Amino acid sequence: MTHGKVIQFRRGRKTVHERHFLIELDGVSNKKDAEKFVGKNVEWTSPAGKIIKGKIAATHGIKGVVRAIFEKGLPGQAITTAVEVKA
Repeated sequence: MTHGKVIQFRRGRKTVHERHFLIELDGVSNKKDAEKFVGKNVEWTSPAGKIIKGKIAATHGIKGVVRAIFEKGLPGQAITTAVEVKA
């Protein structure tokens, strides 16, 4: 199991994709390492203990960031909090 941090919504200049989030994984610093995590499940746990599940869809850029799509949108407070990537 790997840990990561929610960085930001996937967004454009005028649009925000509410279910898509950019995640920075611990120990991953390039695109080649990040590609190994595509297709893995990811879970975010709220402070109240509710678990929201998602899946890593693709890499984002060249610095090892991945894009995850969650079944429900995460709240804005989820940014900078931890997620778990299941093997």
